[in-house]
Amino acid sequence: MTDFPTELGILTCLAILAASLWIPYIVGVNTEPQEVDNFTRPGDLSKLRPWVHRAHRAHLNLLEQLLPFALLVLILDRMDGFTALTYWTAIAFFWLRVAHAAGMITGVAGLPLRPIIFTAGWICILIMAYAVFATPGVF
Repeated sequence: MTDFPTELGILTCLAILAASLWIPYIVGVNTEPQEVDNFTRPGDLSKLRPWVHRAHRAHLNLLEQLLPFALLVLILDRMDGFTALTYWTAIAFFWLRVAHAAGMITGVAGLPLRPIIFTAGWICILIMAYAVFATPGVF
């Protein structure tokens, strides 16, 4: 059996987080005290409690960053390009995404913290992209 790289483990955890982050939004929508038309596509988020609206945005924000991060991790796996840099970048990215989601839903991570966390996640994606191009044999 081969070793399962940490980067792929982190990617698995991120996929689970993304697959589960709809739950706070749905709980919020279904416990909404005011009348909400659940069949409006998309629903009017401005009519929901602020934390429910933020839960929806937290899910979308994770999906925005997960796709490019996942593609780069899978490319690096295919190229045998994992290094200490990709190891720590993956770990940092995971905890940044957890902090972003929790901070956004609870409202704790307001300005300027939330955009700083999001930008740090973007930098992690850029580092993974660098790792792809720095892998021997790419060019």
